[in-house]
Amino acid sequence: MKKALIGFSLIIISGLIWYLFIKSYDYTIRFTTDTNAGTINQSLKLWDQTLDTIESIKQNESLYRLTQKVRFVDSIHRYQWKINPLTDSTSRVVVNIKDVQHSLINKVKVPFSDTNFEKRSRKTVFDFMENLKDHIGKFKISIIGEAEMPSKYVAYIPIKATQFQKAGGMMKNDSYISQTLLNTNAEFDGPPMIEITKWNRKNDSLEYNFCYPVIRSDQLPMGTEIQYKRIFGKKALKAIYNGNYITSDRAWYALINYANTNGIEIEPKPIEIFFSNPHSGLGELNWKAEIYLPIKEDLNE
Repeated sequence: MKKALIGFSLIIISGLIWYLFIKSYDYTIRFTTDTNAGTINQSLKLWDQTLDTIESIKQNESLYRLTQKVRFVDSIHRYQWKINPLTDSTSRVVVNIKDVQHSLINKVKVPFSDTNFEKRSRKTVFDFMENLKDHIGKFKISIIGEAEMPSKYVAYIPIKATQFQKAGGMMKNDSYISQTLLNTNAEFDGPPMIEITKWNRKNDSLEYNFCYPVIRSDQLPMGTEIQYKRIFGKKALKAIYNGNYITSDRAWYALINYANTNGIEIEPKPIEIFFSNPHSGLGELNWKAEIYLPIKEDLNE
């Protein structure tokens, strides 16, 4: 009986030591949302820019883990975001929160009362949830599945930008490339498109070619910034994206989720084909883009 009591006491003491001094967070919030992990990741990074943060939000080893430090009047809170995909279009989010300067006292109070720390944490996470809900209501992604990516000869300009700046890079170069081609009576062969050549998913940087498909001929302008190449058709996963082209990369993540779920090896170099003119007056949900994610070729075939 005495040994059992001692053992039980040791378990209690060990648990208290872990809870008060070793556990790396003070409070946990969980929620489920109807979108993919990549969309949550990008939304967190944009939302982070609206907060009084100590430093920009950091992505850890993968897009599923992020850490941020938010400054409030009397304290600094560390938020550790863990995103767990449930299906192609749903995710579970776990947020572990710590008051960096008042962690011990919060751990003592949290089990017994609804503290200001808990209320502030819930309000902050709820603010993000509302922000995310608003964002995912502004676009639509339809997964088509395996398809053949079209082959096109293109006039293009290479661009380096962040994912969020992608559409800005297109707009900056659109008039130049289209007018230069029109001035020489070049014949267009489809809507504008981009070809991603490098995608760093840790820092969200891109290298891509902004392209106009053209008919190859002697009419094409030479001696300008415009370059030419053929984008060859290949097997790919395809999605239809409806929404503002600034956030069309949300479809990239949806296709990656689809590939992971179905055991398909892909090349993370998306192709986007834009069928709508942003200046046409159409509502953004009526803008259309085809998104292709190339499937890795089986060299043994």
